[in-house]
Amino acid sequence: MSKLNSQRLLERHQVAYTTHTYVYDPDDPPDAVEVARRIDLPPGQVFKTLVLGGAGHGRPVLVMLPADRQLDLKRCAAALGQKRLELLPRAETERLTGLKIGGIGALALAPKRWPCYLDRSAMAHERIYVNAGQRGVMLGVAVADLLRVLGAHLVDAAEQ
Repeated sequence: MSKLNSQRLLERHQVAYTTHTYVYDPDDPPDAVEVARRIDLPPGQVFKTLVLGGAGHGRPVLVMLPADRQLDLKRCAAALGQKRLELLPRAETERLTGLKIGGIGALALAPKRWPCYLDRSAMAHERIYVNAGQRGVMLGVAVADLLRVLGAHLVDAAEQ
């Protein structure tokens, strides 16, 4: 497998990472909880990347949440200082990101410089696993390094 842009970005920032691959059906990609199972990790340590839009944002925002948690849109909007946010529809998400659902990762989207947020629950782990920007590939990265490389901010975005 050739290197992905997300891996090159981490290497450029001298960040150690691990690569984890899994098999999937292109017509039925697994959800994040199933991805965690396939790479043999707890779902709370595997993070999905959601693309949100809303009032006051000319560009989408990225929010990373644990696989086993759901986004609380009101809580997330409040944390970002917005009145309202919404999960962008699948077709719009794929068009804006250039990535397929199930393969969306903040590291792969770093060149777009969209605001990026990480659910505060990530701080319970030294390392979390995020999508590399391609279905079937996850990267294990230290939380501190992920925050630094992405310029991401911690927020309380998941349902309690």
